[in-house]
Amino acid sequence: MSAVSSAEQTGRRVEEILDRLAESGDPGAAAAAEELVRSLMDFYGAGLARILHLLSGAPGEAAARLLGDDLVASLFVLHDLHPEDRDARIARALDGVQEHTLEVVGFDDESGTLTLRARETGGCGCGSGTGAREAAEAALACFAPEVRAVDVQTAPAGPTLLQIGAAPTGAR
Repeated sequence: MSAVSSAEQTGRRVEEILDRLAESGDPGAAAAAEELVRSLMDFYGAGLARILHLLSGAPGEAAARLLGDDLVASLFVLHDLHPEDRDARIARALDGVQEHTLEVVGFDDESGTLTLRARETGGCGCGSGTGAREAAEAALACFAPEVRAVDVQTAPAGPTLLQIGAAPTGAR
């Protein structure tokens, strides 16, 4: 289990628990649970902000190691503390998608739609993009929450290959 999927699973689990408390019929318990979660988020967010502040004067290697850790980087994003801008976080997330070569075409700020161009790696180069959207969505989930939808265009087909076969019998 990767750190990113663990962070996603933890978030879903917290939401499920809060939903159950809200459905329990005790509005006081539900409100207290939400306040508890908010308080813990504020506390951990302040701690992460302090860590980033303390590292700001340190050599870049320590910060790079933190940003290279999926769990830590996703916590920075969750608390709106990640030092990289949206485009850098998108590029970092897409670099981790091994089975596809994904190129950013554009981002629509209004709808939150990221448009990508996909070309299969290691295959025929036909750019089928099979599974590229799902792979991109999974990679972006924790690192670019502003991406609400992914649109994948397949790369234009390259030149048609000319097949050269053996000369017909008697053509020599």
